[in-house]
Amino acid sequence: MRQVLERAADRLFPDGTNEHGALPAVLVVLTLATGIVDAVSFLGLHHVFVANMTGNVVFLGFALAGDGDLSVRASLLALGAFAAGAWTAGRLGRRVPHRARLFAAVTAVHAGLVATALVVALTAGHRTPAARTALIALLGCGMGLQNAAVRALAVPDLTTTVLTRTLTGLAADAPGPATVRRLASLTAMFTGALCGGTLFLREGAAPALAPALALVLLAAAAVPVRGGGR
Repeated sequence: MRQVLERAADRLFPDGTNEHGALPAVLVVLTLATGIVDAVSFLGLHHVFVANMTGNVVFLGFALAGDGDLSVRASLLALGAFAAGAWTAGRLGRRVPHRARLFAAVTAVHAGLVATALVVALTAGHRTPAARTALIALLGCGMGLQNAAVRALAVPDLTTTVLTRTLTGLAADAPGPATVRRLASLTAMFTGALCGGTLFLREGAAPALAPALALVLLAAAAVPVRGGGR
């Protein structure tokens, strides 16, 4: 599997400059998972995102302005859970200076959080206040962990949770090697959102979270702890 991901990662750098091993392909896998998870959170958890914090800041403003479809509490919870995850990854980064090892550890923890969220969805659903609170907290914390670890890796054009700069670069820059990575990131997020939204609307939260967990587990298993970062 890692060899397949390494070949895919090399194709994301058509100029032959990939120095990150399989990690670029792993980040695309996590971007796909992000689209799925944000579909579940937006459609089923009081219209919040657990990965896109820009959206939550805006939603918080709308909720405070009086929009009845949005929740101040849910927006604050998502922001706080994400921040807690990012803070934890930052503290771990000071103890695990090897970035690839840090990413491997954080991705494993992220998989555990998504697995716990899946158990909550299977046993309690997503409609009760307690279930929604648990799901937002678990998924938001996992995405905060992921975002901080990916930020430390600094693989060009592959952030896994936000696409504003990616889309800006795609539109503003002349076509080049980075275009491949930017298109892959956009396509992965869109595909994840489409699949996650379809599964959630037709089957519910648990069937939508199951493929997200599979993708994060795949990423955790494929992360090379030797090479791909210092």
